[in-house]
Amino acid sequence: MSISTSAVPARTDVSAAGPDRPVASAASVRRTGWFVAAGGAVWAATMYAVNPQTTDPTGITLIDLGSLPFQFSLFALVTTQLRTAATGTTRLARGMLRVEYALLALATLWTILHGAVPAFRDDLWLAVLDAFWPLSMLGMFVIGVKIAVAGRWRGPARAWPLVAESWAVVTVPSFAVFGMGVGQYIGATHAALGYGCLGLILALRPHLTGARD
Repeated sequence: MSISTSAVPARTDVSAAGPDRPVASAASVRRTGWFVAAGGAVWAATMYAVNPQTTDPTGITLIDLGSLPFQFSLFALVTTQLRTAATGTTRLARGMLRVEYALLALATLWTILHGAVPAFRDDLWLAVLDAFWPLSMLGMFVIGVKIAVAGRWRGPARAWPLVAESWAVVTVPSFAVFGMGVGQYIGATHAALGYGCLGLILALRPHLTGARD
């Protein structure tokens, strides 16, 4: 009787982040990409049509509801970033993505309530919840920086998240510097180009994220 041994084949259903962490499939990253591109386009179109600082009740509702597809797409984006360990494999690197989930959840809750229930708009508690909109966008900017530094995503997938997710640090000051009218179009254009291009990068070149077929 002869005995032969062979090396155990490497598993292909786990990521470098750990043996129990799933790897995003290329198909799921593509879906996320199209979702992000579409969400950014809807939000941008809404901002082109209605000034985000409008005081008209109908305009407020349109702005809020028009931003919802974008916010929902960010949940998909953060999920993809988490599954591909885009920010790194340490507990802190992954934890920052989970914190962003919480910020996005509170920001999205504000959007729904502010848009759908006009009676709540002057309530103090809703004004406090409003703070999570800019905080969630600042959180995305921090994530964009971390993706660029970590280098786990490659090529344009590594660089462009920082461009797309700089929306808050570019647009918010533009309202103060250039006024509401100009700031409106800066914000809309940044969303269209930033998140639109990021979505296309993920949709057309998902393997840059480390996704597998």
